[in-house]
Amino acid sequence: MLSFLVIGINDSPQPAFTDEVKRVIDGGKVFSGGLRHHEIVGDLLPDGAQWIDITVPLSDVYREYRDVDDKIIIFASGDPLFFGFATTLQREFPDVDIKVYPTFNSLQTLAHRIVMSYHDMTIVSLTGRPWNAFDAALIEGRDKIGILTDRQHTPSAIAERMLHYGYVEYEMYVGEHLGNTDAERVARYSIEDAATTDFSFPNCLIITKNNNSSFQMGLPDNAFAILDGRPKMITKMPIRLLSIQALGLKCGSVLWDIGFCTGSISIEAKRMYPSIDVVAFEIREEGRKLMEENTRRFRTPGITAVIGDFMQQDVTTLPQPTSVFIGGHGGKIVQMVARVAQLLPKGGTVVMNSVSEKSRTLFIGACQMFGLSLVSCNSIQLNDYNKIDILKCVKQ
Repeated sequence: MLSFLVIGINDSPQPAFTDEVKRVIDGGKVFSGGLRHHEIVGDLLPDGAQWIDITVPLSDVYREYRDVDDKIIIFASGDPLFFGFATTLQREFPDVDIKVYPTFNSLQTLAHRIVMSYHDMTIVSLTGRPWNAFDAALIEGRDKIGILTDRQHTPSAIAERMLHYGYVEYEMYVGEHLGNTDAERVARYSIEDAATTDFSFPNCLIITKNNNSSFQMGLPDNAFAILDGRPKMITKMPIRLLSIQALGLKCGSVLWDIGFCTGSISIEAKRMYPSIDVVAFEIREEGRKLMEENTRRFRTPGITAVIGDFMQQDVTTLPQPTSVFIGGHGGKIVQMVARVAQLLPKGGTVVMNSVSEKSRTLFIGACQMFGLSLVSCNSIQLNDYNKIDILKCVKQ
């Protein structure tokens, strides 16, 4: 009967195993692991042992596993239940018995090397994953972040991203080849120095904050780079905050900001809810530069900007929206509502700010036509500006 025994190892070329693990290896017939794991443990395997390489696509590896009617002994890095292969096996083989023999994971080992407590550390894995969780940790201002890397998300690439968005108040500890007595290297860097340093793989890192920066909700309008020096071409801060509140954002939300102009709604929302996905659309080419400048000013990575006519965009590859803010419609309110209504899930929200009775009527009518119900309409007037209606509709 198929079962899995998963043994955690570090990068040492002479791994030290407990007597129990040695007996497991000696009694094994079928083994598996990555190419690097095979290099480390190959000489320890019994004569005639079968080895299954863990390579992509993993579906081929799983197919080989299913052909085995015996226990498979798998070597994995560190703690196999810490962003590790044992978790993958649980998901793919939910009914198969799994036993784990862990060792310290790489971030634990790095923390031990630099004598740093890690119970309060935020953990981010960038191994085969996008930047989202790392961006969120930065925006949230986490003081201590442990990061698992891959060959694309290297320490230098991470440092470059931090520099780009102004996160220079951190310092970086990098551990390379942890556990390998011949190649291990642990060092501390400034973010600037790390960005220009080449690091060998495998590695991991911990970044720690040097000062206490404070979060500001309600970004000042005059701090934004604006379109052609036109101060009215921005959703003003009080209206911005009320609009974001109406969107009903929460962890896991996907916000589409249509007609972002300066990017103020996208940026404010991402800062308030760092874990959400934000896709911002703007028809004007100038929006590209404005979004780039303003995300850097307000240290807000992770916003996807799409330039061009929203109605002509292929949106099939984008995360689908749970909330939509219509900041600009170019006279196509009905068509725009029709399109987003098809994409929104039940309970999804559309918010638009109206400055005229005509746009208000068109928006409400379009929402009713395409299965959305008006749930709130709040009016606000700032100084000598026109009254604005903040309209919120929800898909039924």
